[in-house]
Amino acid sequence: MSASMLFTFVVGYFVLLLAVAYFTSRNSNNDSFFIGNRNSNWMLVAFGMIGTSLSGVTFVSVPGAVGKESFAYFQIMIGYFIGYMVIAFVLLPLYYKLNLTSIYNYLSTRLGFKSYKTGASFFILSRTLGATARLYLVVKILQDTILSSFGVPFWATTLIILLMILLYTYEGGVKTIVYTDTLQTTCMLLGLVVCVIYILNKMDMSLGQSLSVMGEEGYSKVFFTNPDSKFFFVKQILAGAFITITMTGMDQEMMQKNISVKTLKDAQKNVVTLSIIMFVVIGLFLVLGGLLHIYAAQQGITATGDKLFPEVALNHMTPLISVVFIIALISALFPSADGAITALTSSFCIDILGMQRRQDWSDAEKKKIRQRTHLIFAAIFLLFVMVFEWINNNSMIGVILKIAAYTYGPLLGLFSFGILTKRVVNDQLAPIICVVAPLICLVLDIFQKSLFGDFEIGLELLIINGGLTFIGLLLVSKKAALRVN
Repeated sequence: MSASMLFTFVVGYFVLLLAVAYFTSRNSNNDSFFIGNRNSNWMLVAFGMIGTSLSGVTFVSVPGAVGKESFAYFQIMIGYFIGYMVIAFVLLPLYYKLNLTSIYNYLSTRLGFKSYKTGASFFILSRTLGATARLYLVVKILQDTILSSFGVPFWATTLIILLMILLYTYEGGVKTIVYTDTLQTTCMLLGLVVCVIYILNKMDMSLGQSLSVMGEEGYSKVFFTNPDSKFFFVKQILAGAFITITMTGMDQEMMQKNISVKTLKDAQKNVVTLSIIMFVVIGLFLVLGGLLHIYAAQQGITATGDKLFPEVALNHMTPLISVVFIIALISALFPSADGAITALTSSFCIDILGMQRRQDWSDAEKKKIRQRTHLIFAAIFLLFVMVFEWINNNSMIGVILKIAAYTYGPLLGLFSFGILTKRVVNDQLAPIICVVAPLICLVLDIFQKSLFGDFEIGLELLIINGGLTFIGLLLVSKKAALRVN
């Protein structure tokens, strides 16, 4: 299919998003933008969060990684499930009890003002880097397949995508995103299922037969038992649990959708439902990865990694499947990018500027500041996507998880210290500890070969980072004073 025809479908899909945004953002205010007026339907939030959790990186990188890593990602998924249970029954009750708009306000009430600002700052850093890495991958595919044929430069493609996102999130924020995410998740999952069925039919195989072939080719191995390997199942499961606890449970973007639900019980149902659906969806992505590698071997396709799925879908399938792939890919892109920009705007306005505490600002002034912040973060996204284009990494999912290990570790340490202990921390020293811990992890990561020999540090670097932060906070804390009645 021609690039112009694909572009027409992309424009049509975006018009549909704008229509949804128009109807959902009417009569919106700052509460609508930040927490959806705490009136979101839990089923819509749960379904829409699938798209936010997966993103375009999962859509492309997870299938592409099967060639080298088999089904090792499913080990991480087991950890995800454990993490979701911790979120549902430990973190959400805490957030609802305190009636939080920004989850980082918990750090203020429990540890102190400096700890609060530090936690919010690390979220802003981590979400900016992670979201722009996700955005880069999809923009790169759209650039190579559609817009480069029109002579549009990469920076302009990125700008167009960001302007699209701004148009439908500018007014409604979370209130709009709950509905657009639902639409986009539906399109993404339909695209996934259609591509699996198409390849099975193309190779004249049943699902059972394809799994047998994957086993023979070594693609379907799930559990890795070598303790030295970074894919060792214990490491992967633990890392998956803590990745979910931090990247979902301690992440304003993900949690602002959960706390937009009316009641704690509904929010918990949302998270439990999400965890079950994710099991099925990730399993299907891994199966798709195995199918793509088998199909590529049969057809003599040499593309690997992140390039494999786009190559097969756009150049070796029917035009209809190419359209399905592009729409599904965009649907995987938007939930991660729109939610990130909205959450970053929310966190900066509430946590850094202290908007909720400013009684001297009128609602109109607050709205103007919020909208300007929204535009500034869009500009920052453009800058970081251009940086990733300059770096040009082959597998963005590895980059994103590495970023998470460094930037979410301090958040893990701060929240864990607050929840698991009753000690009073020296709040002035908390920012220093939260900076030193990732730097120690960087040294361990760079010199791990000389320090640990054959033992590889993988995703558990996040746990080490959080542990170092926790220990540092413990060292600069004291027992809480006993209350005298």
